[in-house]
Parts: sequence; C-alpha cells; structure tokens
Amino acid sequence: MPDTQAEWIGLIAGNGRFPLLFAENARRLGYRVSAVALAGEADPSLEKVVDRIHWIALGQLRRLIKAFKQDGVRQAVMVGGVKKTHLFSGIRPDLRSLALLRRVSVRKDDSLLRALASELEDEGIRIRESTFGLDGLLVEEGTLTRRSPTKQEWRDIEFGWEMAGAVGRLDIGQCVVVKDRVVVAVEAVEGTDEAVRRGGKLARLGAVVVKRFKPQQDRRFDLPAIGPGTIRAMADCGAAVLAIEAGRAVFLDREEAIAAADATGIAVVGVTDKNVKR
Repeated sequence: MPDTQAEWIGLIAGNGRFPLLFAENARRLGYRVSAVALAGEADPSLEKVVDRIHWIALGQLRRLIKAFKQDGVRQAVMVGGVKKTHLFSGIRPDLRSLALLRRVSVRKDDSLLRALASELEDEGIRIRESTFGLDGLLVEEGTLTRRSPTKQEWRDIEFGWEMAGAVGRLDIGQCVVVKDRVVVAVEAVEGTDEAVRRGGKLARLGAVVVKRFKPQQDRRFDLPAIGPGTIRAMADCGAAVLAIEAGRAVFLDREEAIAAADATGIAVVGVTDKNVKR
C-alpha cells in the first residue's frame, strides 16, 4: 500500500517511455504520483505506475490546475513529448489557455512552456527540472557502444554539433542529420525518429545523427532524449553514428538501446563542447 502521508509530486505526461520511468522512480523515492496525462499522447499503461491519473485534452489548463490542487500537489514535472502536429488538429483550449496564448507574443516551444510554468507557479505549483531524481538517466561523456566513430565520422559530428546549435537557437528542433559535412535533414514538427529516417534515406548509408540541448533551453522542459526507438530508426535507414549531448540529455532503456546499436554496428557517443573537436 502507498504511504498516505507521503508527499505528492505532479507529473504532466506526454508521449514516450520517459513519463513511466519518472513515475516508477518517484514512487521508489517515496513520493505519491499524481499524473495529468495528455489524451492521445501519454501511454495508457501509465495508469498502472501512478497513484492517481487525470486524463485531459491538450489545452485544458484549468482542468490541469484543478487536478493538481485536488491532490495537494505543490511541485510537478513536465515529462514526455507532444507531437507538434497535434497543435494543428488535437488542441482544445479552454478560456484559461486562450488567455495565456494571448499573452505570449512569440509562439515558440520555450516561450509557451515558460508561460505555462509561470501560470502553474502562480497557483503554488513549482515546476521542477524534468530530471528530478533521475541523475542516473543522463548521457555520460564518451563512447557508449563497442564501436567508436571514425575520423571522418568525427568530422561530421563536429559539423553537425554546430548546425544543431544554430537550429536550436532558432527553436526549430534539437536534431540534425549530416553526411560528409552536408545537412541532409533537420528535425521539425515530425520529431527526432522521423527526421532520422528522412535524413538517412537521403544520405543512403553512413549518416551521422547529432542531437543536443538548445542553447537557450530551460532544463525544466523537453530535454533531448534517446532510446531504442532512435536506434531502430537509424538501423532502418543505415545511419552509422548517434552523437548526443552528455550531461544534458536523457538515455531511456539504455541497455536495450546499446545492445541494439552494437548488434547493428551503430556508434553512440556522448559529446560536449570540449570533446566534440578532435
């Protein structure tokens, strides 16, 4: 039985495995988890690993706040992605969301998320970093697979690192796909895995995927994340290397992903500004 005296932590859950891993870990740490799950995004199995769940549609800010207040939540995290295509078809904004949108002059990811966090904090709900209690999931620096990148691949990593930084400053996405120091794909609304497949097909074989934290990004929102799905997308199109920012990106289901990368000869490396140049 859960400890009824334990502190609640709120979970605003999008898609992917990250919300489930966060909830499982939070309960191991002694928290009770109140999840507000986005319909059409969050995994239904989340219901099995939280203490209470509230399903809402994207844009129902008033219901989100009411759910957390009902459960006595004073701190929360935002974990998991939201398919940006749903912003065009799946959003059902309530009056409070519409008022928030009117106050945000630039509709970029970070601007919207900061405005949402500010709205929640005005209600006494502090938004924590999405890696709260999850230090062991962060990507570490260095080669993580049996195979290391070649010299040519390191040149593509260095080039891709600079390009991903430029794309991130424009708040377009976190990932680029390159080959022979040519950008063949940039992540946009389709997400990382689809950008990888698109870029890998254009590059044919040997593409290098670089994913990094956006220079102006708030650590509370949308940290770069990789997992087995990313490796599968790379294997499907013959991509050769995945470079991910160390210390500021999350590695989900690491053992499964590394085993899949080793089985297909994909090199995975954690990089920083200091080690990216060879």
